[in-house]
Amino acid sequence: MPDADSVADRGASGAGGAGGQVVLEPGGTHGGNHPWKIRLVKHRERSESSHFRAAKKVAKKILLEAGAGAGDLPYGAGPWEMHHGGSLWVRTSTGWRMYRARVGIEWSMQFCADPVKVDRLRREAADLVAAFPMTLAALDALGYQRARTLLSTPVTDADTVEAWTDSLFNACVPLSRPHHSGVLPKAAGEHHYPWPTKSADFFKYDDFHLWVTLPDGTHAGVAPVGRRGSGDGQVRIVHARHGTPAGQAVAEAQRRRMMAVLPPDSPMALEAFEQQIPPGAGTASTPPVG
Repeated sequence: MPDADSVADRGASGAGGAGGQVVLEPGGTHGGNHPWKIRLVKHRERSESSHFRAAKKVAKKILLEAGAGAGDLPYGAGPWEMHHGGSLWVRTSTGWRMYRARVGIEWSMQFCADPVKVDRLRREAADLVAAFPMTLAALDALGYQRARTLLSTPVTDADTVEAWTDSLFNACVPLSRPHHSGVLPKAAGEHHYPWPTKSADFFKYDDFHLWVTLPDGTHAGVAPVGRRGSGDGQVRIVHARHGTPAGQAVAEAQRRRMMAVLPPDSPMALEAFEQQIPPGAGTASTPPVG
């Protein structure tokens, strides 16, 4: 994904903008040295289904209850956008909880979804809800009586795939816009960055910078190589854009079953540990604690 709001083919050669960058404009095409061409078209008209309207309505009620103490907010305070990420909401004895399905179905991906495979997600969701017997009655009280039908009706065709895709049990992961669709350097949204790295935004120490800027201007996700207090200022690159030098280094390290590690005096390590080291420090390594 580009690290800017514009869409560009940065690796293309031939005609284009300054520095050989080819900016793709809606309606235009570009093929570079390939026999095929990329065409940008306006997004197809996307109507909001009645399933999604009902799911969002009840999700907002659930979040109001959770924010008032009847449960926890999964990814922090709003305002939220509802992400089609496999939201499995259940009511426990202490309040609402949201689990994540084995996979979520993004809205646009429903058009390649096999009903047989989606039905497996429905059955798994039904098993989870059955383990929390307060859930369906609580959803009834919030006006989402369709939950019973959704969980008990096999997914067999495009209509039932759509109903499941836009349901409370898939379409209502509450994320802020930055966490949902943000692009670095502003934010790393779940739509654009791999979950094994992105997920750390929700459990890392606040004073560790997960995302750093590389010398080529792209961004990488990094992790410490040692425990907090170890004094080790090296960082491991856990995600970098495919095709960049860092991305190639990560791929080669994985091929060899090794790690791609940046030294403690690199700008990236200094950025990652910036809030944990003295201002102006030349290394991210510090004396060990304890």
